[in-house]
Amino acid sequence: MGLAISPSKQDSHLSSKESMIGGLAERYAVALFELMQELPADGQQQLHDDVATLLVLLSENADLQKLIRSPIISADEQTAALDAVLKKAGGSQLLRNFVSLVISKRRTSALPDMARQYATLVAGSRDEMVAYITSAHALADGQIEDLKRQLKDVFGKTIVVDAKQDSALLGGLIVEIGSQMIDGSLRTKLNTLKTALNG
Repeated sequence: MGLAISPSKQDSHLSSKESMIGGLAERYAVALFELMQELPADGQQQLHDDVATLLVLLSENADLQKLIRSPIISADEQTAALDAVLKKAGGSQLLRNFVSLVISKRRTSALPDMARQYATLVAGSRDEMVAYITSAHALADGQIEDLKRQLKDVFGKTIVVDAKQDSALLGGLIVEIGSQMIDGSLRTKLNTLKTALNG
């Protein structure tokens, strides 16, 4: 499984809306990261685990995705629903309070980005990088380790993988790390071919 990665290439295709959400998410993530640093070691690890759990829940649960994106669901309803989910998942009171604050500011749709930004900050403090890998099918442990080695060779840091599945990709995978996105999905290749044929 080879990767063609150009670490110097910047993604210049962000829309103004995506840029705005990214900046907003980063501010909230930084605030949570600074709060984390005041916690004892076990409290810090608990928060790391909680944020990772939150990201998985928001990435893989279609109902939660609809919940945080819907403009017609009230803040109180969003708070109650997410708090119940996080409580059931063993989330700490600190994270639940943070989520409640985000919802009260009507920034709920940015929660996944906040979780990713927080993970990036934590990884940076540990001289690590987070690679978000989306694949059409679940990757075997050996495949993930192979990707980690390849990415470490390019970026020179320990790689932490956050993997998820998306059957819409048909095949292949997408890797997001730092400012880079390596799109090796079959869906993208087919769309590129279709565009070329129509051109």
